[in-house]
Order: sequence, then structure tokens, then C-alpha cells
Amino acid sequence: MDRSQAIRATNAIGLTKTEYGGSPSTLCKGCGHNSIANQIQQVAYDLALRPHEVLKLSGIGCSSKSPAYFLGMSHGFNSLHGRMPAVATGALLGNHHLRGIGVSGDGDTGSIGFGQFKHMVRRNVRMVYLVENNGVYGLTKGQFSVTADEGQELKYAGLNDFPAVDLCLEAIGAGCGFVARSFAGNAKQVRELLKAALAHRGTAFIDVISPCVAFNNEDSSRKSYAYGRDHEQAIQEIGWVPQQDEIVIEPTEPGEVRVVPLHDGSRLQLQHLEEDYDPTDRRSAVDRLLRAEASGEFLTGLLYYDPSRRGLAETLGLGARTLAAMPDARLRPPPEALADMLQRF
Repeated sequence: MDRSQAIRATNAIGLTKTEYGGSPSTLCKGCGHNSIANQIQQVAYDLALRPHEVLKLSGIGCSSKSPAYFLGMSHGFNSLHGRMPAVATGALLGNHHLRGIGVSGDGDTGSIGFGQFKHMVRRNVRMVYLVENNGVYGLTKGQFSVTADEGQELKYAGLNDFPAVDLCLEAIGAGCGFVARSFAGNAKQVRELLKAALAHRGTAFIDVISPCVAFNNEDSSRKSYAYGRDHEQAIQEIGWVPQQDEIVIEPTEPGEVRVVPLHDGSRLQLQHLEEDYDPTDRRSAVDRLLRAEASGEFLTGLLYYDPSRRGLAETLGLGARTLAAMPDARLRPPPEALADMLQRF
């Protein structure tokens, strides 16, 4: 198939990959955020997502500009700094049939929005929550963020004296049932994790190390392209198996292959690269992350998975009909009920 044929090729619902695109990027050339936006576009095309059934959400920062660059025909809301989780919770309660894709940054999530992030994960809102993590505030000229490496020195920001916040550890601690880390330079892994995350019935959190080429791409930085390439330690080889396809396992490396069923009938195929790692063991996940931090490893893959928790809509018993589709008579008490309540007071 030549390039022109590939551009015109359509997926299962008759859309081309181009139709899943958005506006031209205004980010720096080489920014990891652009790669992530491209992978979201590819995944949406591969899975034949219906754009009008997708809600994109973001806060403030370079990362939060990303939703403009993919799924231009979907719904979108660019919220205030750190407030994306609250907006997402309200929107996805109003219509819990929408597929939520939230894109945030390490500052937007780990600093001003930290409390909102933790409570959204605790409530288990059904959405994919992506953090494009570069360790700096790129939009305001490169100050350290809360995920910056302790002891790191930058030309314009000086020395960082504080320990980094590990957002994956925070997500596991808050009860998140799908926690993963990836690298913008590993496009295949990002895609497979995104496919699995979209099939999860609760909050699926993916921390993607996404180098800032303008302010934080020194080889010594753990959030640079060079460090990621040299120190990445993938804990599995990941493949996503669609619901309708037969499972065919052809491992190319020695190691156990494990198939994890997802809620929509799809399956996540994990080939263990670390023989003793079990992504369903919460304590082991925390311990492995702490060991990686201490040794300077850049750990990627599905870190923790727990399918047992119900999503927020299930917990609240919202049923098949969305709140957005209900008439006022169902959503508002009648005048008599209000009068009776006032009388009792």
C-alpha cells in the first residue's frame, strides 16, 4: 500500500486516520507530547472509536494543549489549572457512556491539582488519565516541577533540593486499579497501554515520561530522551488482543506469557521480562517502584492491575440511561416536595 492509499484507508466505521487528527501542533519540534498525541490518534483509528463518544479533558500547561492535536471531531473541555479531575468527574457522571481521555502534566496533576487527582482516582471515575511528565514547567520557562529529580541542576532553574513525587506510587496508594508507566520514545508500548486502558472500567492512569526538548533534555536528567533510551527497564512485553480476535501467542523471548482479561472482553497479553514480577500484587508493585527509584532504573510497563473495583457510575447505580438524557421531571424534585421540605424546617 502506498502513502496515498494509506491516507485514504478507512477503519471499521469508515473513518480515515486523518479524520482522527486535530489542529497542527504549536509545541516545540521534538516534544514528547506530540508523539503521545500521534499515538492517541493511531489508537483511536485502530479501535474505530466514534469521535462523538469521546470526551477529551485537560488543565493548563504544555501537556494540556495536546488534546487540540487529536480527535478534532470529539467533545473537549480545557479546564483551569489542576481542575481537570473535578470537571471530568462531573462530565462523566452526566454521561457515563462517554469515553474519557484526560491529558495532564506533572505540575497540573502533581502540584496544584494533586488533591483533585487523588480523589478522582479514589472514586474510580471511568477514564484514561494520561500525565505527560517532563519534570519542568515548560510553559513558564523551565522551573522544576514536583517530579523533577532530586539533585538535578538546570541552567535556568538552579539546583533542585527536593525529592521527586512518584505519581505511579501515588495512584496505587489512592486505590487506582490500572497503573502504568511508559516513555514517549517507545511508541509501541504507549499504544498498547492506551488500548488496554480504554478497556478498563475505572480510572486507568498512565505516567508517560515525555522529554521537554527546550528545558530538560540533558543526558543526566531521568526525563530526557538519552536517559530513557539507556535506562529503560520494561517489566513486560505488552500486546493488546481485541475481543473478536483469537489469542495467538508467539513469544520471541524466553519468559512466561500471561493473558489478563479486561472488562470489555479484550485481553492484555504480558510477556514477563522479570520472572518474579506480578502486576496484580500491590505490595510488589510498590516495592519494585521504590527499588527502581533507588537504583536509577526507568521502569516501564503495566505496574499494577486490579479489576475488582467498580467504576463510579456502577457504584452510584446510574444504570443504562445517562443523567444528561433524563427529563427535568426525573432530575428535579416537584414543587410539592420542595414545599414539604421547607415546611419541615
